[in-house]
Amino acid sequence: MEQKRRRRVALAFALLAVLAVALFACNVGWGSVRLSPGAVWDGLLRRGEAAVVIWQLRLPRALAAALLGGALAVSGFLMQTFFANPIASPFLLGISSGARLAVALVMIGLLGRGILLSSAGMIAAAFVGAMVAMGFVLLCARRVRRSALLIVCGVMIGDICSAITDFVVAFAEDSNIINLHNWTKGSFSGIAWRDLAVLAPAVLVAAVLTFLLSKPMAAYQLGEGYAQSMGVDLRRFRLALIVLSGVLSACVAAFAGPISFVGIAVPHLVKGLLHTTRPILMIPGCLMGGAVFCLLCDLIARTVFAPTELAISSVTAVFGAPVVIAIMLRRRLRDD
Repeated sequence: MEQKRRRRVALAFALLAVLAVALFACNVGWGSVRLSPGAVWDGLLRRGEAAVVIWQLRLPRALAAALLGGALAVSGFLMQTFFANPIASPFLLGISSGARLAVALVMIGLLGRGILLSSAGMIAAAFVGAMVAMGFVLLCARRVRRSALLIVCGVMIGDICSAITDFVVAFAEDSNIINLHNWTKGSFSGIAWRDLAVLAPAVLVAAVLTFLLSKPMAAYQLGEGYAQSMGVDLRRFRLALIVLSGVLSACVAAFAGPISFVGIAVPHLVKGLLHTTRPILMIPGCLMGGAVFCLLCDLIARTVFAPTELAISSVTAVFGAPVVIAIMLRRRLRDD
């Protein structure tokens, strides 16, 4: 039985790896202009006319989609663990919207003084916004015991932050120059190598630190009493979950704007693929699953109606919303 389970897990990770590599290759080769495999190879070697398109546009975008998709999925898994709620996520609880509002305010404020916000500054601003929004969610959680009401409070917080962001962006003088309108709708476009130089270390370090929490997370999943009996300092553990989830969701909000349903759907899809909720497997699984999910959705957003590009959240909602509906129906049937 144990050998069969290990074989299934190995096959699941192999499938995710193959899908990630295949979709990454498709994202580099496909777009408004489709490149042949030979042209892609020459472009990767910095030969031919395709080199500029590949190195300046498609490679950074594909890497960003993979990194940010994985970050959002892991952040969603942390939220679901923290709140013990299967439909908790940074997007649904308003944390991503709070991060996005902070970035917009800081960015526009600095632009008014002729200062461009750096990549590290964007992450810092988004993290502060995420933590403020998380604070409101935690206050609601202390007063609201029912998970459905907590989600409603999170959605309301997110809607308020989104409304303020849209209002601020609409009246920003430099909104067209900095492409804020596209950013507020969610997009992986415009991410450059200098952004990845800051983004990649932040996501990878946060992911590694999250993985190191696998053992206390496994104990926490069995109940707070059991976790305490295993020597877990609940106060520090919860703080670590909040901070790590905030960093991961801040990276996404800072560079890609709002991306819906990934943080909810991917952890459940990975859970169904692996047939386990063990954090030591779920964390790398969510990292890979989120990369696959966002690479697929970004490919669809860029190619289906090319040269017109869809907002990434429009595509992720199409695939993610049915998963959320299925989760809620399953819980309803189980409660009945």
